[in-house]
Amino acid sequence: MNAPAHPEAHKRRPAVRGTDMKLLGIYLNDHLAGATAGTQRAARLVRTAGGSALGRALGPVAAEITEDRTALLDIMRDLGVPVRRYKVCAGWAGEKAGRLKLNGRLVRRSPLGTVWDLEALRLGVEGKAAGWQTLRRLSAADGRLDPARLDTLLERARRQQESIEEWRIRQAEEALAPTAG
Repeated sequence: MNAPAHPEAHKRRPAVRGTDMKLLGIYLNDHLAGATAGTQRAARLVRTAGGSALGRALGPVAAEITEDRTALLDIMRDLGVPVRRYKVCAGWAGEKAGRLKLNGRLVRRSPLGTVWDLEALRLGVEGKAAGWQTLRRLSAADGRLDPARLDTLLERARRQQESIEEWRIRQAEEALAPTAG
């Protein structure tokens, strides 16, 4: 009879030969830049939506997006991948620059701003899911990656996509509805 595996056993297994750690480091740091932008975008969207139904629905999603960024940092640490601060800063700056667009309004926020934010957030979550899927596949060969944790992160990303998409459709229909007159 085999003894149950220790919960931390996956962390003791070595990396498989052939994993290009330099490229994996670039890949994960690029995802970290995106995660940084995503956490900023989600938090801003919740703030601007205030106590509305949209804000209440996206509050938990934004919290999970922040948790997912932390999970990515944990995975990078487990893999020995150093954080490239310039990429984190680029993600932060890119999100801020993404706000500078003509939206048909000079002083106040356009309803299209919310639609754009939801579309950008959905694309970010889709990219995050792709990253989790890549790591999940690598976990079959790299014992430092916990497949169960990656499955959980992947499922959570899919739920986030569904929630964001539901609200994106609502907001687009509202913003682009025909006007009387």
